[in-house]
Amino acid sequence: MSGVRDSGPEAGAARAEAPGAALSVDVAGLLAQLARSFALLLPVYALGYLGLSFSWVLLALGLLVWCRRSRGLKASRLCRALALLEDEERTVRLGVRACDLPAWVHFPDTERAEWLNKTVKHMWPFICQFIEKLFRETIEPAVRGAHTHLSTFNFSKVDMGQQPLRINGVKVYTENVDKRQIILDLQISFVGNCEIDLEIKRYFCRAGVQSIQIHGTMRVILEPLIGDMPLVGALSIFFLRKPRLEVHWTGLTNLLDIPGLNGLSDTIILDMISNYLVLPNRITVPLISEVQIAQLRFPIPKGVLRIHFIEAQDLQGKDTYLKGLVKGKSDPYGVIRVGNQIFQSKVIKENLSPKWNEVYEALVYEHPGQELEIELFDEDPDKDDFLGSLMIDLVEVEKERLLDEWFALDEVPRGKLHLRLQWLTLVPDASSLDKVLADIRADKDQASDGLSSSLLILYLDSAKNLPSGKKMNSSPNPVVQMSVGHKAQESKIRYKTSEPVWEESFTFFVHNPRRQDLEVEVRDEQHQCCLGNLKIPLSRLLASEGMTLNQRFQLSDSGPSSTLKMKVALRVLHLEKQERSPDHQHSARVKRPSVSRDGRKMPIRAQMSAAPRTADGGPSPPVPGSGSDGKPGEEESTPSVEASPPEPSDLARSCSSLQATAACSPSHILIKEPTPSIASDVSLPIATQELRQRLRLLENGTTLGQSPLGQIQLTVRHSSQRNKLVVVVHSCRNLIAFSEDGSDPYVRMYLLPDKRRSGRRKTHVSKKTLNPVFDQSFDFSVSFPEVQRRTLDVAVKNSGGFLSKDKGLLGKVLVGLASEELARGWTQWYDLTEDGTRPHAVT
Repeated sequence: MSGVRDSGPEAGAARAEAPGAALSVDVAGLLAQLARSFALLLPVYALGYLGLSFSWVLLALGLLVWCRRSRGLKASRLCRALALLEDEERTVRLGVRACDLPAWVHFPDTERAEWLNKTVKHMWPFICQFIEKLFRETIEPAVRGAHTHLSTFNFSKVDMGQQPLRINGVKVYTENVDKRQIILDLQISFVGNCEIDLEIKRYFCRAGVQSIQIHGTMRVILEPLIGDMPLVGALSIFFLRKPRLEVHWTGLTNLLDIPGLNGLSDTIILDMISNYLVLPNRITVPLISEVQIAQLRFPIPKGVLRIHFIEAQDLQGKDTYLKGLVKGKSDPYGVIRVGNQIFQSKVIKENLSPKWNEVYEALVYEHPGQELEIELFDEDPDKDDFLGSLMIDLVEVEKERLLDEWFALDEVPRGKLHLRLQWLTLVPDASSLDKVLADIRADKDQASDGLSSSLLILYLDSAKNLPSGKKMNSSPNPVVQMSVGHKAQESKIRYKTSEPVWEESFTFFVHNPRRQDLEVEVRDEQHQCCLGNLKIPLSRLLASEGMTLNQRFQLSDSGPSSTLKMKVALRVLHLEKQERSPDHQHSARVKRPSVSRDGRKMPIRAQMSAAPRTADGGPSPPVPGSGSDGKPGEEESTPSVEASPPEPSDLARSCSSLQATAACSPSHILIKEPTPSIASDVSLPIATQELRQRLRLLENGTTLGQSPLGQIQLTVRHSSQRNKLVVVVHSCRNLIAFSEDGSDPYVRMYLLPDKRRSGRRKTHVSKKTLNPVFDQSFDFSVSFPEVQRRTLDVAVKNSGGFLSKDKGLLGKVLVGLASEELARGWTQWYDLTEDGTRPHAVT
């Protein structure tokens, strides 16, 4: 009983505290619940506030599900790759896809290098120390100095993981190589659970990388071989093409794992790698002091491959109707790749024996180990069907100089392809230039585009004593812009210096060096002002020794002692004739793919879809040209495709015509989009109505001028040789302001009645200006009789960010092309109106 009495007071106290306990509130839990509710209701409120559709909520939910599924697939691929590294034999026995097997399984001339893997594994801790030192002592100070907002940037952790880099196979070239060099191809694979964490303390921002996968073919060149120790003068390392990359993000950058953004982020990283490690860029380590490091880092191309993509026969019919009951034909097109240079032909509708008659030109830096790869596809609204592939060794093309053959397509039951391949040698002699100009008909045409007669190679070294720009006593951020005709390229930006060092190499295909000039402008990227310019007629190079200029050039409109050091070389593209016996027969060596198309690690088509777009935001139009040895009966004009040199900064400048340097990111690649672009059609009635309302607000009781919407300057002509309509968008003036900061104008064009997205042409966007200058050239494949029945639809639009209300029409003009003067061309200012068909009238 005493035990019961003792428990009485405790029970009473508990009952006394019970009301207080019932009234207590879990503040942290309540706030968390309110935050979750607010996070769920905020998007709904934002949709209503912005007047958007409820479909955005469904889109967000679908995106979330897709993101989780994508991350799960990426994690499974990582686990599979790690399992292969840990126990290769067991994993292979359990069953591995062909694309995951090492290279020595497929290629008999590729050898295993287990001794090398053991060496790398032993050295891996010290390699990790070097990488950490590189991050902290080189990359971190560079990022801090790039912008004041990044002054507190630092790497909090750099751990490359325990799994070392693995070499799956080694191939040593013993034929068709210089005796003073050794060439090795290493099939590398890195699957690392690395942890690289970074933070910006000023903004409490943390991000990082959790794991990285990278697979590719790395070439190692030991040259020159010498008779003294260390026997090798220098070591050059680069990737033959862009490696395959997968990155797992953490922290704030975890958003980059969202489907759509993950491919974009990996592409941006690959472009950064390409700027340093993908052919023609390379890392060169000199082992002796006498070696010419610049010549090894930026070698002259071995040659130029001119590809006549003529026709195909007996292709498969892939189109079906009535759920496969009725078989149709195909809409074939071709995708051509030489290294990182990728071209795409036009689509021939409903034809199993299409004739393209197109010409492409590609630079070849390393022909041992490089092939010409071609894939044919059938255009479909959803997924294009595969029609066959072909792979040709470039060593065979170099030996024969000229190949004109029918090739059987691989991986399909039937089909053959007609190609005409020319190997053009780079000759430092102008004696053969007249013949080359006559062969490509450049001596009869004043145009600065078409097939190339020569190649301009420019090595940009450094500048000295540049002016300060707009602000006195401030160091500029110099960048160099170079152009030959309508082809433009741009150097990297050097920050806060008046004596920048670039050490970059550029190449330009030149149509006629007697009529074209090299224009160079040094600009301050920060203040958008000119620091100096330079103009070199290419005819000056023809009279120079070795067709080369290597000196410091005095800059115009600059300081009194401002100079730019460059080495400029011109090389004539010469086709050497091979003397053969009448009974000589040769068939180019066609390489059969050892891995089926479904098992390839990265097919051409996949690379094209992951590549960034060209500067005009649309597909690069093909550029026509005629072969130097055209056969009787062959069409006089054969269109050809261009691809701009692939620098990330190319997104802000015009494309280069008929050029595809090896640094090309399939950025600049012809991406086929057959469906019409409804959202971008500024002829929609609502766009015209909004523009008229904006005009009424601008008028506000005053009288507007003759051109209230401003004017645009265009050059329009039709090239009979090229069989193309050429439109040059020069500039606009007196545009209306879309906001207090002005407008962000760009120009969009269609050749009516074609309003498909693939027929759209766009310039780059000029920020915050009412008088933009574009100077961009575009092509439309159309014959002269047909173009006279067409109308050029030109619209000036204002660009805006995602979900921005500042997007809209600034003005429009419809240019009639039914004129005989179109063959000669004209340059004219056009008044912009609301609908492009009549002058503005005040009501």
